[in-house]
Amino acid sequence: MTHIIDGKIIASQLQESLKQQIITLQTDKNITPHLAVIIVGDDPASQVYVASKERNAKNIGMKSTLIRLADNVSQSELNQHITDLNNDKLVHGILVQLPLPKHLDEEMVINLIDPKKDVDGFHPINVGYLHNGQANKALTPCTPTGSIILLKSFCSDLSGKHAVVVGRSNIVGRPIAEMLLQENCTVTIAHSRTQNLGDICKQADILIAAVGKPHFIKADWVKNNAIIIDVGINRIHNTETGKSKLVGDVDFDAVQVKTAAITPVPGGVGPMTIACLLQNTIKAASLSIA
Repeated sequence: MTHIIDGKIIASQLQESLKQQIITLQTDKNITPHLAVIIVGDDPASQVYVASKERNAKNIGMKSTLIRLADNVSQSELNQHITDLNNDKLVHGILVQLPLPKHLDEEMVINLIDPKKDVDGFHPINVGYLHNGQANKALTPCTPTGSIILLKSFCSDLSGKHAVVVGRSNIVGRPIAEMLLQENCTVTIAHSRTQNLGDICKQADILIAAVGKPHFIKADWVKNNAIIIDVGINRIHNTETGKSKLVGDVDFDAVQVKTAAITPVPGGVGPMTIACLLQNTIKAASLSIA
């Protein structure tokens, strides 16, 4: 019988652990981890996501500051906000909600954030630590980190397994491939120009779907008893109900009967992304006094 990897439960367990870590930091070091989030404009999806981050941060006893900027904010004004947060010793984690309006330079913004406060894990220094096998020194990207936790909740030893990652983005595909290598997997990265993609996916003991295309991974692409981590979050219109719903990159109903374990969408990777953001903030606070 297929095991459904419940991200909500595992994220809740992680947050309970983080709550205890915060109490310890407060008791032993008189430090309360502090996350500062900058959001530019009023994109509805970003607003919902940021509100969830703030709510979860406060629920575990973390300090959270939200800075709202107009969508026509200048690059120099945004940069100044980041510089001020970099220089504020009471702020341990900085996150600028992406995507930004087109007139703003995302790469400049990512590079400007102090890597020791870069809780998204996107700064080149953190990327470098991860790829050099020094993840203990890095703040690692939240979605890949959460995906590995979910994977290991079902299979604690990944050594020797063949993992296929479909998607090569800097946010998910590349970092999760590196993390799988560090778990001693054999890793294949597939992408839009990969030939015979279905045949390659069918070789996978572990299949990571991160392409941003609804129901892209079909049942005949999956071998029996594979473990599937579905990173995709796609909103599609349901013609029967007239409403939209969230689905993953995997054709869940068709695929799950073949798998040993699979994450659902929603309720899989999504909750873990926020939990790992909070975990990164606590790590940043701890490193600040190391």
